[in-house]
Amino acid sequence: MRGAWRTTWLLLAFMVVNFADKAVLGLAGPEIRADLGISRQEFGSAQSAFFALFSVAALGVSALTKRVRTTTLLLALVLMWSAAQLPMLWGAAGFGALVATRVLLGAAEGPAAPVAMHHVHGWFPQRERALPTAVLLVGAAAGVAVAAPALSWVISHWGWRWSFGVVGLVGIGWAVAWRVWGAEGPMAPVVGKEPVQGPGGVRPVPLRRILLSPTFLTAAFGSFAAYWSMSTLLTWAPDYMESVIGWDLHRASTMVGVGALVNGAVLLAHGLLARRAALRATPPRLPVGAGAGMLVATAGCATAVFGTADSLAVKVPMMLGPMALAMVMLTVAATACARITPPSQRGVVLGALTFVYALGGILSPLVLGGMVDGAASVAAGYERGWLLTSGLLVTGGVLAAFFCRPERTALKLGVPESPEEAPVPVAH
Repeated sequence: MRGAWRTTWLLLAFMVVNFADKAVLGLAGPEIRADLGISRQEFGSAQSAFFALFSVAALGVSALTKRVRTTTLLLALVLMWSAAQLPMLWGAAGFGALVATRVLLGAAEGPAAPVAMHHVHGWFPQRERALPTAVLLVGAAAGVAVAAPALSWVISHWGWRWSFGVVGLVGIGWAVAWRVWGAEGPMAPVVGKEPVQGPGGVRPVPLRRILLSPTFLTAAFGSFAAYWSMSTLLTWAPDYMESVIGWDLHRASTMVGVGALVNGAVLLAHGLLARRAALRATPPRLPVGAGAGMLVATAGCATAVFGTADSLAVKVPMMLGPMALAMVMLTVAATACARITPPSQRGVVLGALTFVYALGGILSPLVLGGMVDGAASVAAGYERGWLLTSGLLVTGGVLAAFFCRPERTALKLGVPESPEEAPVPVAH
């Protein structure tokens, strides 16, 4: 287990850098718009450009996990996304360069989460995967929490261009560490060969049966809503706090960082509770999808209150409390989809999950930017945007609560909890 947790901590750092990269544009947004002379909608287009190839790359590279070792793929991805940041250090790089580098960055970072999760699942049995999966997703929160104060300092003292340069150099440093300590887990599927079929092995399942199952569909939509919410906060919360609430950059970035820490704490607490429940001899009283769905719906209600309340005494507790519960869906969705998938197909299915939920990252910056620019006032535009986000979260939460049932779906598909169990598939 020592190697398993060393790998998990390395991949936590990988996810920290990954989300620090994503946070740069939101944190430097007002300075970038002022320097380059672009509108909020154009800025939203630049943020959406990050996701232009994000989903496609997530699906394509995840499919390579059947042929290429994940240690190699992770090293290649971090080198690509680090290189994509550095051109913005050039003083003449303008809006076109910003869009082009965000497209390249998104193509490199799109597969990061599914490939990292597929890799870490090769180190842990099914019952113990919830906690390491949550730890990886804590990297999303930690990346923002670390990036918000650190990069706001860089922006204030060195200019917004160096915020891109710093995260690029940190990524190169991680690549060196991974080259030394990265390794495949003992439960990782063999690459380059057809999966074992027969006694003691798990037969492949037609992908359409997995992808059209109620568990996958509701996990994917719930994750889409959660990722939409996260992307909205990452891109627009600093501008919202400066333009509507009236805070300065330092105070706004501090709030974003604290909010990210709360997200991380929620994910870690949920991972610990899920691991404890999974190791019990008795089945849990509440199905995993029902519990996660209720939390996501609660986050949706809190988002509506946050977006419509006038008092900071209401807004701040919403952002630092129930709104953070939406992130739980990303952990539950990943472990649920891994549960219903044979190991040899896990990377592809996790890539498909990322393909769906990353669409929230493509659409939310563009939609919210257009809503704010097209509204009678900035405050009115943001209020409509928060209510839209709330509606997506409530809908995704309710669907997951009723239909996300990984154990039931795994039984129907004939996917055992471990290869040794090898159940007979239920007739379909």
